[in-house]
Amino acid sequence: MIDVSKLKLNEYGLIPAIVTDSRSGKVLMMAYMNKDSIERTEQTGLACFWSRSRNQLWTKGETSGNFLHVVSVTSDCDSDTLLISALPDGPACHTGAYSCFTNELWRCEEENAFSLQSLMELIKGRKAEKKDGSYTSYLFEKGLDKILKKIGEESTEVIIAAKACDKKDTVYEIADLTYHVLVLMAEAGISIDDIYSELASRHVIDKKIKQEKMT
Repeated sequence: MIDVSKLKLNEYGLIPAIVTDSRSGKVLMMAYMNKDSIERTEQTGLACFWSRSRNQLWTKGETSGNFLHVVSVTSDCDSDTLLISALPDGPACHTGAYSCFTNELWRCEEENAFSLQSLMELIKGRKAEKKDGSYTSYLFEKGLDKILKKIGEESTEVIIAAKACDKKDTVYEIADLTYHVLVLMAEAGISIDDIYSELASRHVIDKKIKQEKMT
């Protein structure tokens, strides 16, 4: 049980809570909690917050169905901020995005760490503005049939490498396949957040099925 007395609530009895996806670690949203919302979260297992605009408790997903199934609640070293690890039923943002944090404002070019999202942004850039000599731009110019053909070819290469039990080659071919799938996603207007949301919804469904079988 969470001992709220050990937390440092602000003058309004609130404490900021940052929610992350328990599988990916990606930040989903930020909201405020108070004593009552913390207790309700413990009781229900669903993330409950305090709405400052409506001046009332609200359980995330009560209108959208995109509940946050809490895995753990951790406080920071000063006990004035909470970190909630949760399994989302679907998009965490009211806009329909997987995460509320999607508007990148600045990035250090010297420390440009790789991520699937950064790769996707690069691919989308090659679609919006074709670049001479770019293989990605070439795929977009050739169109959907060419992209699908490459996905078929790369899928076959993955199968061949895996069948040969060649780990290094399998990793290489999976990377190729992943890249071409991202190109297809950009062509079809599908975001990485869309895939996260779909996988999250399937995970929760599987969990519910297991629970039903046990009862």
